[in-house]
Amino acid sequence: MSDVRKRVEVGGVVLHLGEPDATDQSWIGQDEVLRQLSACWLVVDPRDRPLSPRLIGPPGIGKTTLAMAAAKLRGQPLYITQCTADTRPEDLLVTPVLAENGKIAYHASPLVTAMLVGGVCVLDEGNRMNEKSWASLAPLLDHRRYAESVVAGITLHAHPDFRVCVTMNEDESTYEVPDYILSRLQPTLTLGFPARDDEMAILKYHLPFAETDLLALTVEFLQQAHELKLDFSPRDGLNILRYAIKRMAQDPNHPLGRDAAWREALACVLGDDAVNLEDLARRKRGSMGERHAPLGLGDLFFDPDDDLHPDAHDDDDED
Repeated sequence: MSDVRKRVEVGGVVLHLGEPDATDQSWIGQDEVLRQLSACWLVVDPRDRPLSPRLIGPPGIGKTTLAMAAAKLRGQPLYITQCTADTRPEDLLVTPVLAENGKIAYHASPLVTAMLVGGVCVLDEGNRMNEKSWASLAPLLDHRRYAESVVAGITLHAHPDFRVCVTMNEDESTYEVPDYILSRLQPTLTLGFPARDDEMAILKYHLPFAETDLLALTVEFLQQAHELKLDFSPRDGLNILRYAIKRMAQDPNHPLGRDAAWREALACVLGDDAVNLEDLARRKRGSMGERHAPLGLGDLFFDPDDDLHPDAHDDDDED
């Protein structure tokens, strides 16, 4: 945004500010969760303060897009901090950089830039950060609304218009966020998979040049996956479509058929197991321990219906 300053002085230290995210994204469907996020950022009294919610849901569901849409509704610049296991406190706040003149220049992170200019910051995939990094944000996320940069030796106070939210995925590569941080990241807003019409609208929005039959094929696959509680998202659908369209357009003289291109894209993007969703869902349930009976030693060597199975006649003996 043109009115965002490039540099600002805090406590005698000049900070170089970051650029806002300029991506133009629209939010399609699930209007209720957008209203919920917008409500979290309201201030209804001079003594009130905004909430810092966490957005949870499977990867690729649109958590970051939701925050971008909410920032757009408020007319505020958006900044995104990508959190990783290697993120350090100084990465979240102020980073010293050796300038051309040999002096140290201090660069504000996207989070600090949003704090100073009154923007919106998304801490993306926040539960990939370790506790030390989270601890540096504790005073920012409560009524104090400030952060201390040890590197620059300054205290950074948040602009009254500053808003923040955290997106979180649930998988094995994440840390457990400490309770004293979770108590500050409230409320929890959950994103579900889109309905059929919304999913079609999302795919059309991003790929308006895609053939209708390809779109329908992909939406049908995704809706079936949602019903079976498999975490295949609209992002997966977009990747399948993009690859299939490119394969079909690759050789005009010997074009690949639609169905063949789509099946190849499905296998390349999601793996061969995705071809049979019901089998994949059954194996996933089994790996999560949803078997009705424990396996015995005989199960390792005999099929359940085998007459030689040592437990095959137990029920007859009981009768």
